[in-house]
Amino acid sequence: MMIPTLAQATELLAKYNKEQFHMKHGETVSAVMGWFAKKHEPEQEAYWRVVGMLHDIDFELYPEEHCVKGIEILRGEDIDEGIIKSALSHGFGLTETPYEPESYMEKVLFAIDELTGLIGAVALMRPSKSVSDLEVPSVMKKFKDKKFAAGCSRDTIREGAEKLGLTLEELIGETISGMRDAGY
Repeated sequence: MMIPTLAQATELLAKYNKEQFHMKHGETVSAVMGWFAKKHEPEQEAYWRVVGMLHDIDFELYPEEHCVKGIEILRGEDIDEGIIKSALSHGFGLTETPYEPESYMEKVLFAIDELTGLIGAVALMRPSKSVSDLEVPSVMKKFKDKKFAAGCSRDTIREGAEKLGLTLEELIGETISGMRDAGY
């Protein structure tokens, strides 16, 4: 069983995802996972980032079997079972994944997956087109508008914040900081 480097994880994601949107999402989630790791398990930053990069490996090819086909794909690539469980636990309750987010890292992934998409959509509406000048109240305003970025599950984001013991505002602030740190 292999624990890939971040470069290997990126290559693996690209093997199964051709759309730039999916690659960018993997990179964004990976970067934010790295941000949280620096604060909670700095010695595991590379591992957290790999988990973030691989979390949606099956989404482009198998959207109806998301987080289930990923198990098969990652096992076929001889990826470590710990990475498989952690990466695919983010779909718990939303997909048929058998994995529930249990570790702090898994709970972070569960919380930020949808949230990075929402924050990215808010940032694109700004003149800067980035998170460099984005503040929590702007995201909260759009969070309350259910029609804005309707594909981003507000319930999952709220549940993720609860799992982490954070307020919604704290989770949004930390996620913005992680995206900002990565240059988004």
